[in-house]
Amino acid sequence: QVQLVESGGGLVQAGGSLRLSCAASIRTFSSYTMGWFRQAPGKERKFVAAISWSGGTTYYADSVKGRFTISRDNAKNTVYLQMNSLKHEDTAVYYCAAALIHEMTMVVVTTRTYDYWGQGTQVTVSS
Repeated sequence: QVQLVESGGGLVQAGGSLRLSCAASIRTFSSYTMGWFRQAPGKERKFVAAISWSGGTTYYADSVKGRFTISRDNAKNTVYLQMNSLKHEDTAVYYCAAALIHEMTMVVVTTRTYDYWGQGTQVTVSS
């Protein structure tokens, strides 16, 4: 059974940093494109970042570009999201997701592309 477990969320002041981790129990983890999404209260789940199976290609939402970095360690079946210069508007529940797609195209920004989801981790940025 596939499980994605996020960790690393918490409360941080504006301008601070957090590093989220997502541990995946997927036997063929290195075959999956991995993504991070976030959902603020009362709002839709939105794309944050994605990384190809090899780690060679990444894509970011405009709102986080230059502040967030997605990376992965296929030996540890883990994907990370380093978040710097956090803003109050980054407050949300952050979810990681896995998609078995051969090529990382713009479909990575849509939730329905992904096959598996984690339970989420709360990130709260105080202003």
